[in-house]
Amino acid sequence: MNSDLACLVAATHEENFAWALGCCRRDRREAEDVLQAVYLKVLDGRARFDGRSSLKTWLFAVIRRTAAQHRRLAWLGRLRFIPLTTTPDAASAAPGADATVEVAERREQLAQALDRLSRRQREVLLLVFYHEHTVEEAAGVLGIGVGSARTHYERGKARLRLLLGEAS
Repeated sequence: MNSDLACLVAATHEENFAWALGCCRRDRREAEDVLQAVYLKVLDGRARFDGRSSLKTWLFAVIRRTAAQHRRLAWLGRLRFIPLTTTPDAASAAPGADATVEVAERREQLAQALDRLSRRQREVLLLVFYHEHTVEEAAGVLGIGVGSARTHYERGKARLRLLLGEAS
């Protein structure tokens, strides 16, 4: 692994974890497992950066694909009646000590509204607003066309506005 990649992984761990949480429906344990698997893929060379995008965009795409792979494996495990231990961590749902009740309520309303969006709309909005990607970079992370990403972005914003208006 080259030093640029190692520095990016170390410097962006919090943001990587936030994206992993978004890809794992805020299941903290699953996000930790996914991120660990991603870091192992990067370290042992199974995930290789080819320079067609920024390092951050590439890493987010690896996180997204790994989360999807984990979901598929979990589904197959349930299908085969293999017990899985993927219960959400109670601490991840608790607001921070410094958060006010109003801020916590708004966060919960936003999280619930985001959960009601289609998966693709939610992913595009999370990448653009929380991870400061452009719509074009989000398209690269998600492996979709720029036009499709723009459509999901616009429709997601409109639906989110509607859902948050209902919650008020």
